Amino acid sequence: MSTIMELLTIMITASLVNNVVLSQFLGLCPFLGVSKKTDTALGMGLAATFVITLASAVCGLIYKYILTPLDLTFLQTIVFIMVIAMLVQFVEMVLKKYVVSLYKSLGVYLPLITTNCAVLGVALLNVQDEYSILQSIINGFGTAIGFTIAIVILAGIREKICYNDIPESFKGMPIVLITAGLMAIAFTGFAGLR
Repeated sequence: MSTIMELLTIMITASLVNNVVLSQFLGLCPFLGVSKKTDTALGMGLAATFVITLASAVCGLIYKYILTPLDLTFLQTIVFIMVIAMLVQFVEMVLKKYVVSLYKSLGVYLPLITTNCAVLGVALLNVQDEYSILQSIINGFGTAIGFTIAIVILAGIREKICYNDIPESFKGMPIVLITAGLMAIAFTGFAGLR
């Protein structure tokens, strides 16, 4: 029972308390770039969820069963980047073949998941926090859910902002950054869940 509670705590902490975008400020490029429409933001969130969760599992396995026994842990960053790049290519091929509309709407931001520091950051934090493989997967999934929540909320707000009377100096990216800052402040309220 304590294991289930521990895993639930890891997931809630990763998704809400330590939100990868709003408290750790990782993954801001797709967060700001793909959050113009909720359907595109949700698609990016789902693609990132797949990549982050799978990368957490694969990187955890490689670290535990290959890098650590061979005393090659100094190569973890390079190895993790290669694993993430392969996973993103796989996601890109699947979307291009089966979900063409989402593939086109994500555009350049889909390959940017490869360089999304949130994906690499989660893999490195899993190693740093000495999570087991299951804990790494749960942390990766929770982080990805938090990313998806943040990007979809911002997209919903951005869709409504266009109907408001905004001063000229705040139009465009300035109001988006102010909105993201207010979201980050609001998410600090989840700190009491720990």
